[in-house]
Amino acid sequence: MQKTNDLTTGPIFKQLVKLAIPIIGTSLMQMAYNLTDMIWLGRLGSEAVASVGSAGFYIWLGMSVLLITRIGAEIGVSQSLGKKDPEEAARYARHSLFWALILSIFISVIVLAFAPQLMGVFNLSKGTVEDGAIGYLRIVSVGFIFMFMNPTFQGIYNGVGNSKLPFYYLLVGLGLNMVLDPLLIFGITIFPELGTNGAAIATVIAQFVVFIIFIIRFVIKKEIINPELRQFKLCKEISRNLFKLGSPVAMESSLFAVFALILARMITKWGDMPIAVQSVGAQIEALSWMTSSGFATALGAFTGQNFGAKNWERIRKGYFTTLGIGVFMGTLVTVSFFVFGKQIFSLFLKEAEPLNMGITYLKILAVSQVFMIMEIITRGAFNGIGRTIPPSIIGIIFTGARVPAAYVLSFEKVLGMFGIWWAISLSSVVKGLVSLSWFMIVLRKKSGKSRKNTPLSLLPNRLRQQIIVDKE
Repeated sequence: MQKTNDLTTGPIFKQLVKLAIPIIGTSLMQMAYNLTDMIWLGRLGSEAVASVGSAGFYIWLGMSVLLITRIGAEIGVSQSLGKKDPEEAARYARHSLFWALILSIFISVIVLAFAPQLMGVFNLSKGTVEDGAIGYLRIVSVGFIFMFMNPTFQGIYNGVGNSKLPFYYLLVGLGLNMVLDPLLIFGITIFPELGTNGAAIATVIAQFVVFIIFIIRFVIKKEIINPELRQFKLCKEISRNLFKLGSPVAMESSLFAVFALILARMITKWGDMPIAVQSVGAQIEALSWMTSSGFATALGAFTGQNFGAKNWERIRKGYFTTLGIGVFMGTLVTVSFFVFGKQIFSLFLKEAEPLNMGITYLKILAVSQVFMIMEIITRGAFNGIGRTIPPSIIGIIFTGARVPAAYVLSFEKVLGMFGIWWAISLSSVVKGLVSLSWFMIVLRKKSGKSRKNTPLSLLPNRLRQQIIVDKE
């Protein structure tokens, strides 16, 4: 076993931050892929941004389905290592990669064949906007195998507690994407001017290079575990457990994308401009939720290993430590959106009308940032103990509630178009509060049982004394 980290002992804060920083960097790089496209395409005008933003919903939907294998790998590998069973961890790794390949090929074929029909859902303006969206989606779908398998590789690395290596590999892809974007979009020197298609080609090439790096380092070099892909034999139990762990998260994320599609369809009533604003605003907000997702993933790996080791007191400390970090980050983002909204949004769209609309969008979302981060971090804790259903139930119910809420709030006599964005923000507030309450109940029950079943001599002095006092 190489380059793995034991998260069942040692300083909690240091381990979480050390594990989270590369994951955050990786998440920010994924955001940077999208932001790079948006920045360059923004120079072509809001129509190009609307095209790519609309097509991005289906990429998001595909990534949601592939959460089955990424989440399954993270939980299965981390819990196996917590139980000191590296062979079982390798089996989870092999099965997650197998199913990631099958699912990515299936999604790629569907999207490539039905791109016009899929984009027709948005009812975009005929001509430049719709044609650009269809072309972009078709090109990107060719690279879905690389785009979707890379996160599964990343999930395996996260499960063994090594988030630094995938960060380096994805950094290579980001650098390549940033170089290729202006060359292929605007046609610099020997390169043809391809517009939105150029952005799609740049993304596919960058993801392919990262995929090759993962193949070399993980499969050939065996740098974290020995996958022994030649020994692969499909196991119903491992496959069933992968889907059991990952399916609730994937279902919720997929429905989240579907609900977002419905809301986007609703907002087209006001034209293509709000779609462009919402697409850019979503990328800006990604700074918040991707950063918190990094800590949530770190907490998931940390919790998974300690769950395998049956150490609930350490799980409790890890959760509250991560939650404190998240609330601090959310407060900073909230202040930034309120105070510097104009400066932030003007980096992407400089036209007066969409800029003013974007400033309002950020202020509405600022209300929910702390609560959104609370929900995401709590999801990571639930994932670590293998209970992926509770956060998924919360997400499906309250994200789904956005649709009727947006319908009512968007009446002209209520809030108009801004009512759709208020529905999104307020639902995040509710999800954060409910998630926190649910996990606190689980934690209280499990921690109580853990303390009862643990010999007093193994407990910290302060806790041991408290239990003695309680008994007296």
